[in-house]
Amino acid sequence: MSAVSELAAHIPVTEACEVLGIPRSSWYRAQQPATAQERRYVAPLRALSPKERTTVRDLLNSERFQDQSPYEVYAALLEEGAYYCSIRTMYRILEAYAEVQERRNQLRHPLYTKPELLATAPNQLWSWDITKLRGPVAGQYYYLYVILDVFSRYVVGWVVDDHESADLAQHLIAESCRKQSIARDQLTLHADRGPAMIAKSLAQFLTDLDVVKSHSRPYTPNDNPFSEAQFKTMKYQPDYPQRFDSQEQARLWLRAFFPWYNDKHHHVALGLFTPAAVHYRQTPELIVKRQAVLDEAYRLHPERFVHGTPTALTPPDSVGINIPPSLPSRSKDTLQNLLPVVP
Repeated sequence: MSAVSELAAHIPVTEACEVLGIPRSSWYRAQQPATAQERRYVAPLRALSPKERTTVRDLLNSERFQDQSPYEVYAALLEEGAYYCSIRTMYRILEAYAEVQERRNQLRHPLYTKPELLATAPNQLWSWDITKLRGPVAGQYYYLYVILDVFSRYVVGWVVDDHESADLAQHLIAESCRKQSIARDQLTLHADRGPAMIAKSLAQFLTDLDVVKSHSRPYTPNDNPFSEAQFKTMKYQPDYPQRFDSQEQARLWLRAFFPWYNDKHHHVALGLFTPAAVHYRQTPELIVKRQAVLDEAYRLHPERFVHGTPTALTPPDSVGINIPPSLPSRSKDTLQNLLPVVP
């Protein structure tokens, strides 16, 4: 504060405080006599005593009034011929103990940890979910179980049935692990919190397989984005039926869809490679082949590529759930490089 006083001898106090970054109010307070600074707060005579405040608080939290607002309590007491304090004082007393809102003992929902999962190769992280397929009449559904490899988006297993069942999920998971030759302590299986996903029997089954289980937070679909996206791709197909006449019809349609999705669908997030190409490590040869085609196109018409030599897209090195990208997305820029200039 002495620095402000010295500077204020040459320039206005306001400017001196701005230069030194000191609030004016602090400087003015420092200029007051010591007796004023040491002055302590003295409660006014009209304030409630500590004993009276305790009485009011106990009354507000009593079984009779714990569900009522101070307005209701105040009115009810007045009609009974009792007055303790004003409504505003009741609120002040509750606020001092963080009891302005709910004062009853309630069941508190547990805190769910945000899942953070990372995969750098196929068969490290799977995501599975169940979606409803409309049946022949309103209210009738078939349930489609799908297990998806997060790194490659490859569907490693699926089954359709007329109900949700943890036993059916166990069989599907076991069969998918067998087909993919999953070793112990290799896989993390992520799902939401549907009844079949959180069944104790399934949890014990995964423990026996040495498969790490992971769950989304309640009411957070973004915690299981890859399964949700795969279902959207399926249901937005031009030939997707609005309703299936039977389970057999649903299976016939799905037997055609999943081979297309795995082997022929060029996924934008995978650098326009198919899930099968990424899952079975076929992308290095395909990248060389694609790059040769792009180099030839650039040799013939370099003026059409304003960003220079086009570069073949590559799939990401790692894919995760709730993992922020370590590098800026290159898909948009690289895709733009591939677009020729239209005369």
